[in-house]
Amino acid sequence: MAILGRTNQLSLANDFAAAPARSLNTVLLVAFALLSIGLLMMTSASVEIANSSSGDPFYYLKRQSVFALIGLAASAITLAIPLSLWRRFSFLLVLLSYILLIAVLIPGIGKSVNGSARWIDLGFFDLQPSELAKLFLVIFTADYLQKNYQAVRDNWKHFLIPLGVSGVAAWLLQREPDHGALVILMATTFCLLFLAGAKLWRILLIVLIAVIGFTAIAITKPHVLARFTSFQDPWAIENVYGDGYQLAQALIAFGRGEWFGTGLGNSIQKLYFLPEAHTDFVLAIIGEEFGMVGVAVVVSLFCILVYRAFVIGRRAESQESYFAAFFAYGLGLLFAGQALINIGVNIGLLPTKGLTLPFLSYGGASLIMSCVMAALLIRIEYETDRLAAATKTTSVWER
Repeated sequence: MAILGRTNQLSLANDFAAAPARSLNTVLLVAFALLSIGLLMMTSASVEIANSSSGDPFYYLKRQSVFALIGLAASAITLAIPLSLWRRFSFLLVLLSYILLIAVLIPGIGKSVNGSARWIDLGFFDLQPSELAKLFLVIFTADYLQKNYQAVRDNWKHFLIPLGVSGVAAWLLQREPDHGALVILMATTFCLLFLAGAKLWRILLIVLIAVIGFTAIAITKPHVLARFTSFQDPWAIENVYGDGYQLAQALIAFGRGEWFGTGLGNSIQKLYFLPEAHTDFVLAIIGEEFGMVGVAVVVSLFCILVYRAFVIGRRAESQESYFAAFFAYGLGLLFAGQALINIGVNIGLLPTKGLTLPFLSYGGASLIMSCVMAALLIRIEYETDRLAAATKTTSVWER
């Protein structure tokens, strides 16, 4: 018996010795790279406007640095929270998101900018409820799919429930209006249902109904139609100094940058030609100062981040840890959706829409939530690895 026990111990030791050494976390490295690039390029894009508006060329850098520190602190807290706790309170988080989305519509609570009531002024920074709502609804959907993994595939009732929950939030977002967040939220929900194995024809049917609804909304809103027509031909006389102005100036920035850019700080478009250069159109400034190469680096980093999210989700799903899997998928889809829309707007593939680029654009709510989502991915990967190690250890002892 002693010899047998010693043999088992040697076998276990050999298994751990044969295991590959753990490398640096890819999600952490990519998030840190994007955050660093964001601080640098946001500063470059905002120096002139900050100097003229506040007398301090580094005004936005100082504020964004504070937001980054808050985001890192929030990330550290997030890393310490087990996934089971997020799952336990998923329904309460959805209710909280509804309350915040309703509160932002109440005069005196919600802060309106350019005709959109999307923020709640907290004094030191503006809270954007849509950023929280997207994350909380992903948590709820992941929990729901964990509980109803097979039922979502088999019947309409369980298929429609997560769509209904997201639909209520989408209706509230339309009231702000925040069409970018609305599209990302609904697209993420549809994709999660598809990844859960829901029948494709059901998804396509609901998507068709949603497209008809969005079209009806667009027809009733002249400014939405104007954005669609202007992005099709931003150089037309009636558009170039109107609704197509931002896109035209962004395209000029990309054109000036060519392959390798004009150099850090040498952008001309940020000198009051391109509005919101440090927020929604920071990618255009990257294109102007670092060219196609700089844009390719940023896009590649987002591709790696989304790819890692799906790899983490697939590993969790293979262990039948469905909440972790769909949580990771959802986070990857949120990053992908927001990056795709912002990049599409910057290069003229999509109508102009006020939507930040994660980690890069100026804005406290967006930056903090981007840090938190990256931390959640790291936590999911940690728990998935720990479960895999525990399963492997169990199988070794059973051997």
